[in-house]
Amino acid sequence: GGGGAGGMRTATGLSVTAQDYNITVGAGGAGRTADHLAPGAQGEASSGVEISTVGGGGGASPGGSDPGARIDGGSGGGIPPDWSTVGQGTAGQGNDGGTGAGGAGSAYPAGGGGGKGAVGSNASGNTAGDGGAGANSSITGSSVGYAGGGGGGTYGPNGGTAGSATHGGAAGGTTAAGSDATANRGGGGGGGGYNGPTPQDGGNGSSGIVVIRYKFQN
Repeated sequence: GGGGAGGMRTATGLSVTAQDYNITVGAGGAGRTADHLAPGAQGEASSGVEISTVGGGGGASPGGSDPGARIDGGSGGGIPPDWSTVGQGTAGQGNDGGTGAGGAGSAYPAGGGGGKGAVGSNASGNTAGDGGAGANSSITGSSVGYAGGGGGGTYGPNGGTAGSATHGGAAGGTTAAGSDATANRGGGGGGGGYNGPTPQDGGNGSSGIVVIRYKFQN
């Protein structure tokens, strides 16, 4: 399944004083490599001044039986056809992941990871779910997309189509590994494809970012 985006929060009018503040930028969760039956890793939390966010949930893999809380997060990870519960997003920060689809002879496409602006799409037919949309922010002076979910992966030899992604999230794979999310956007990694005998790796989620904009008062 596609990785869930990290949580995204914004605020204005925060009161600050002349002192040191601890700023934490969380790392993105690594896509699953060695154990393809387990979900990808969760992303790490980010925080700054009075705001904190939750790292994104890892995408789930077929046949896995120990998700723990790894598929939950700021936005939840997508799931393959044999899982029944999607990764859960955190209210105010992100959305849930999408479900997979299956059946004899199908490409077993997985759901997309959730994003700040939308849930991850459910897989349908032989097409994996797209990553949920993130959100644009112009706090840096230009519009930038953040916190998009990763697209789901699928079984390429049976004609599967991987899920796409936006706002820093990464596309899923068909017969190749999922793509990595765009750095410093808090996006979810793409779900790995499957090329026959060997499952491919999931893509890595990207690190978060903390942006503070202020003006001096005379």
